[in-house]
Amino acid sequence: MNNSHIVKVSKYLSFVLRHQPEKIGIKLDPHGWVAIEELLKAAKNHKFPIWETELYTVVEKNDKKRFSVDPSGTLIRANYGHSVKVDLQLEPQIPPGILYHGTVIHVIDSIKKTGLQKMSRNHVHLSNDITIARNVAKRRNGKSIVLVIDAMAMSEDGYNFYLSHNNVWLVDEVPTKYLQIPST
Repeated sequence: MNNSHIVKVSKYLSFVLRHQPEKIGIKLDPHGWVAIEELLKAAKNHKFPIWETELYTVVEKNDKKRFSVDPSGTLIRANYGHSVKVDLQLEPQIPPGILYHGTVIHVIDSIKKTGLQKMSRNHVHLSNDITIARNVAKRRNGKSIVLVIDAMAMSEDGYNFYLSHNNVWLVDEVPTKYLQIPST
């Protein structure tokens, strides 16, 4: 299995498990799970066959730990980043004092007006590692920038934070008063 094929499988799984499961005829349960057997069959019918070994390689080796297999080994789901409604059954957590969000400069004026919004996703994604936030920003088109979030102040003001299974911090929004935006 070459790396470029594994990347294609990962992107395909992200698309169907986070955004459009109906595109290949699968239905996620309320918590985002789908039977592996059903997923593999649907992918094959959709002209994107995935071997079970490829699926497990993607789950195990994905640098962002985007996917989980349940303890029975029969179900798979995306860990975060959904635009379809799912309940990941995450409990509110106390965040670290500071979190980071990587983005691009051309959206800063909008962020200054509205703060960070989840847009089409279920949550805003934050990191406790500035390097990870930088890498996220670099994936977007444009000059990247990392925003600093006063997560502790947000938490003290009643905002709920959730920690995904792959250590991505999730929150419904980040109002501008909690943002530090570096000068551009």
